[in-house]
Amino acid sequence: MRFIDQVEIKVQGGQGGDGMVAFRREKYVPAGGPAGGNGGPGGSVILQANPELQTLLDFQYIHVFQAENGQRGGPKNRTGAAGLDRCVEVPCGTSVYDALSGQLLGDLTQPGQTLLVAAGGKGGLGNKHFLSNRNRAPEHALPGLPGEERLLRLELKLLADVGIIGLPNAGKSTLISVLSAARPKIADYPFTTLIPNLGVVAHPSGDGVVFADIPGLIEGAHQGVGLGHDFLRHIERTRLLIHLIDGTSDAFLEHYRIIQSELMAHPSDLSGKPQLLVLNKCDAMDPDCLQQRAECLEQETQQSVLIISAVAKIGLDPLLQRVWQNLEKMLAQS
Repeated sequence: MRFIDQVEIKVQGGQGGDGMVAFRREKYVPAGGPAGGNGGPGGSVILQANPELQTLLDFQYIHVFQAENGQRGGPKNRTGAAGLDRCVEVPCGTSVYDALSGQLLGDLTQPGQTLLVAAGGKGGLGNKHFLSNRNRAPEHALPGLPGEERLLRLELKLLADVGIIGLPNAGKSTLISVLSAARPKIADYPFTTLIPNLGVVAHPSGDGVVFADIPGLIEGAHQGVGLGHDFLRHIERTRLLIHLIDGTSDAFLEHYRIIQSELMAHPSDLSGKPQLLVLNKCDAMDPDCLQQRAECLEQETQQSVLIISAVAKIGLDPLLQRVWQNLEKMLAQS
């Protein structure tokens, strides 16, 4: 499945039906008069969040969504039928923007949540509406109004409880693969992961907690360098970050600073999100060197550092315990 997280679509509300010009001419109705009905309103375009959808891929093939037009008014003061609404399903976590102004129209984060994005046009008035003492037989009616038309930009921001971040080859994909049933592509070269990967990790209570492997963060990501510009948005909705650092690299401190700078430079300033600092690949390091680097990182960050090996499955239980503790603390505070 291709992961598509940003698309543009056009939405068009239905046009209102025209009003009708008609008169009652019945044998036993001496003062029949005007009897043209109003046109029916056009249908609206409504977005609805569907938890079963994971991507915006369908919108790559269908770009225009139009609601049904209202029907023309009828004789004997009958109002035309209203046009049917067009309901368009999107994944939970979709942000909806006006593509021209950039205005945020709404966030669809809860299953079943809806957002009206293009209202239908009003139906035109029939000639009965223009009856007056001065005009006893009006012979004109109003046309229906056009529906609202908009160009929208849809952005999908993953709804994950925990986001795994770090420079390429820090071991993010390996970690999510051993913690969950996710099977991302893994190799020993940078940018193996080109799309975010989701995995569900079992909580001791029996519930599932969603983890996301956020790819492509490098220096300058917030300015569009590499792939990070496309995926930084997915960190916005995560509650907790696991900052994974390659412990075998001599530039481990610089790696930490690069990621922090990118989080801080993002428009939403993601650096304030709770983070767990994790040194990975301890199985490939001398114990004394490993401890020295952990202490150096703790001194730099004033935060405790966890030591793991995702490949060798070392230190994963303490890591998960810290994750559960932080999530439960957040839940208690909310």
